[in-house]
Amino acid sequence: MERPFFTISDLNLDGKCVLMRIDINSPINPDTGEILSMKRIDEHARSIRSLPPCKLVLLAHQSRPGKKDFTTLREHARALSQAVDRDVRYVDDLFGSTALKAIGEMKIGDIILLENTRLYSEDVSLGDALFETQEKSHIVRVLSEVVDVFINDAFSALHRSQPSLTGFCGLVPSGAGPLMERELNALSKVMDNPERPCMAILGGLKVDDSIGVAENLLGNGVCDTILTTGVVGSLFQWADGYDLGTVNVNFIRQELKSADSLVERCKKILKGHPGKVFYPSDMAMNVDGQRERITLAQLPAKAPIYDISIDTIVKYSMMIQGSRTIIANGPAGVFELEEFKEGTLEIFRAINDSTAFSVMGGGETNAIVKQEKLNNIDHVSTGGGALINYLSGKEMPVITALKNSKELFRDEI
Repeated sequence: MERPFFTISDLNLDGKCVLMRIDINSPINPDTGEILSMKRIDEHARSIRSLPPCKLVLLAHQSRPGKKDFTTLREHARALSQAVDRDVRYVDDLFGSTALKAIGEMKIGDIILLENTRLYSEDVSLGDALFETQEKSHIVRVLSEVVDVFINDAFSALHRSQPSLTGFCGLVPSGAGPLMERELNALSKVMDNPERPCMAILGGLKVDDSIGVAENLLGNGVCDTILTTGVVGSLFQWADGYDLGTVNVNFIRQELKSADSLVERCKKILKGHPGKVFYPSDMAMNVDGQRERITLAQLPAKAPIYDISIDTIVKYSMMIQGSRTIIANGPAGVFELEEFKEGTLEIFRAINDSTAFSVMGGGETNAIVKQEKLNNIDHVSTGGGALINYLSGKEMPVITALKNSKELFRDEI
């Protein structure tokens, strides 16, 4: 099936000067500068190793101005060098004379990593500007003159529109990188023609995101069933008339300023899709650091709800075993605490043990998958916000820009 955008198999990169946008934005120890997770770096290293011999110029960002982990990309270049097993030269410039000199002196096979794009105001201030406006930014105007092709491999920034992500597509032939293509292929398999029955498991604290995903997946007939856990599950219980207890209601209102409107959206989902959304039938409260089980019939809870409990774990695990496609995002409870990680681990293990095609994503989800060595998950996404936005059916500016580039340059390729 032909893609609506170019991929690297469509573009001649051999011997060319290739500008590739990657997303190696990683958790960093603000005191030592140590990179704490290699997940994205390792995935992009895989993409880099798959490219034909070329001059490879890498663009990336780390955090954003004002954050403690906002820093240069010097350590990222060292980490990438180890992951690729080739020298990745760090250049402490983006589009000035130092950067242009470094690009001009490159030989085929060389790799350089330019400076953090967000150290330059345009990549932040022109976010969400028209693509035509982004094309006029200094970073895009200057770099587009010295490269032959632009490759966007930054799936985890798919939902963002910034000059370094979407500004080059109207000026040079542009395509999706190997990581981007793998991510989109996996999502296409679950979104466009999933094997039935198809299930989504939504947990964690980002309730607004999860509700948007549930609305889209059920509204468009993608999923047959939604299993909810975590605060997502609590909100659906609330929406269905259960009293969670003052301590839990106060926590939700504190964490979610729009709690009441979210409850109304949950009510509409339950009413519009009867029998398709499940919430926990029993939970584990945190009573002085110990698990104490409570059922729906025993609500309101006297203590904070920190996990799902045994009946829900068994029921959800059996439903998972009967599914053919699974989309999962977010933990089932406060898994960081030893006493309350049981629900999350058992649900994730059930997914890992199932025969379903499974796609999982999100920072916490990825950490658990790696920690528990759940190697039977079919696709673990590098995207958090990008994955959620895609599953919610929102427009993806990067895809739009890549489609535009194919229309502009299809006769030149």
